[in-house]
Amino acid sequence: MDKRERIVRRVARELHDGDYVNLGIGMPTLVANFVPPGVHITLHSENGMLGVGPIRSTRMSMRTSSMRARRRFRTGRQRVFQQRRVVRDGARRPHRPHGARALQVDEHGNLANWMIPGKMVKGMGGAMDLVAGARRVIIAMEHTTREGTPKILRACTLPLTGVGVVDLIITEMAVIEVTPGASA
Repeated sequence: MDKRERIVRRVARELHDGDYVNLGIGMPTLVANFVPPGVHITLHSENGMLGVGPIRSTRMSMRTSSMRARRRFRTGRQRVFQQRRVVRDGARRPHRPHGARALQVDEHGNLANWMIPGKMVKGMGGAMDLVAGARRVIIAMEHTTREGTPKILRACTLPLTGVGVVDLIITEMAVIEVTPGASA
C-alpha cells in the first residue's frame, strides 16, 4: 500500500453514518473508495458532483483536472452542479465535514491550499467558502513536499485559505488533532 492510499484509508475512518462530506480535488477524492461498510454518507466532490461513489481507478493522479475527475466517479445517483451553486446553496451548512488537501497547515489550524506565489494558478475554487462553513475540516496530505520541506508549520508562509479552520491533519506519518489555543 503506498503512502497516499494509507492517508485516504485513515481519512475514511473519520467518516460517520449520516455525514455529508465534501472531498477536495486530488488525494481526498480517493476517500470515496474506502468508506467503511455500513457507513452511509453523501459525498460531494469539489468539482461539482453530488452523490458520488468510488472512483474507477485508485491510481488517480494528483494532477487530475476536475473535468477528467468527473468521468472517473461511478455511481447511478450523481448530479453535476456548477461549483458556485454548490457553495452558495449548501456547502456552508455547518453539518458538513470537509476533506481537503493542503500546501501548508500551521499549529493554529490555518490552511493554505490554493496558491504558491509566482506560479500560475487557475483560481482558489470554492475552498474558502467550504472550509468556513464546514463543521469539521480534515486535511489529507503528505507530510513533506517533494523537496522534503515540512508542510506542517508554526505559521503558514503561503496565502491563507482559512484561518483557524483545520481540525485534523492526516499524513503518512501522523494523525494530528489541531487544538485551538494550544502551542508546542
